[in-house]
Amino acid sequence: MRAVGIVLAGGNSTKMKELSNKRAIAAMPVAGSYRSIDFTLSNMSNSHVQKVAVLTQYNAKSLNEHLSSSKWWDFGRKQGGLFVFTPTITYDNSWWYRGTADAIYQNLSFLKNSHEPYVIITSGDGVYKMDYNKVLEYHIQKKADITVVCKDLPAGEDASRFGILKMNEDHRIEEFEEKPMVAKSNTVSMGIYVIRRRQLIELIEKCALEGRHDFVKDILIRYKGLKRIYGFKTTGYWSNISTVESYYKTNMDFLKPEIRNFFFHQYPDIYSKVDDAPPAKYNVGSKVRNSLVSNGCIINGQVENSILFRKVFVGNNCVIKNSIILNDVYLGDNTHIENCIVESHDTIRANSYYSGDDGIKIVLEKNERYVL
Repeated sequence: MRAVGIVLAGGNSTKMKELSNKRAIAAMPVAGSYRSIDFTLSNMSNSHVQKVAVLTQYNAKSLNEHLSSSKWWDFGRKQGGLFVFTPTITYDNSWWYRGTADAIYQNLSFLKNSHEPYVIITSGDGVYKMDYNKVLEYHIQKKADITVVCKDLPAGEDASRFGILKMNEDHRIEEFEEKPMVAKSNTVSMGIYVIRRRQLIELIEKCALEGRHDFVKDILIRYKGLKRIYGFKTTGYWSNISTVESYYKTNMDFLKPEIRNFFFHQYPDIYSKVDDAPPAKYNVGSKVRNSLVSNGCIINGQVENSILFRKVFVGNNCVIKNSIILNDVYLGDNTHIENCIVESHDTIRANSYYSGDDGIKIVLEKNERYVL
């Protein structure tokens, strides 16, 4: 493909509360065995984008470990590959990334040393499937300066946490407002952009000279009347996991057969780093209904409408309903978990009761499991 990829994965969201205390949003576990960034990287690989840069910053340890080998997404090539960039103190610069445009500016040598004519910029917190070739073809057909991939949200869904845009009959963007107080439209930006490489370098360098650091506010919104910026509307499944509620909903969507079939059984595939573990074990007396249970789990109790990530131990007489249990959690006997997200590596003492009666409850317990 005639494009390089840039994945913006360095941001943090306070709306994720305690879930983002120890990991980047792009490293959030999804659907039992995946990380959020797996969907973007798989889309890049499936679209034959051979050279991809991931820009990380906030709580990057877990994400960097996940990206330690490029072979899982088939980026281990002699030409191209997967590159992970973190903020680096140099003679000329000692700043952290001050925004998305600044993150690209601090790694501008990646673009200058590339030869592909186009750049695909994406975020690392979206769950979706997409062929970026179709977006690039549309971009070339429209003779656009920048193409923004967008989607109409269902009626009733809050659009104010996204970039809101309005297009004319030719799909040229006339209005673009980032996270408004009141959304005037239900058409939102998916955080996926296509732009010519040389033009991106020029715009990023101009932003840096003017002390501007945000790609959306300082390029998309600022230049919407000067540049030919078009919207590419898609109708497929897409979810952004920047809040606790959206993260919970996204995972619960995978309990629907049509969503599982779309991501797990329809070509192209979604890839992730493989963690070797034995198959899940269901002991005598266990009951599991409409749930995703990952490898390495041991089930002794009742699990219903829930997602269990790798290496979860469910004790005797436990009840888990409508909940997400992250990696390596130990649930002591007679524990009741309902409408909750249990943080990874937690040890829940026996006879505990947690229920999210007024919303989704995040459970954090760091007990020593060997003294139970």
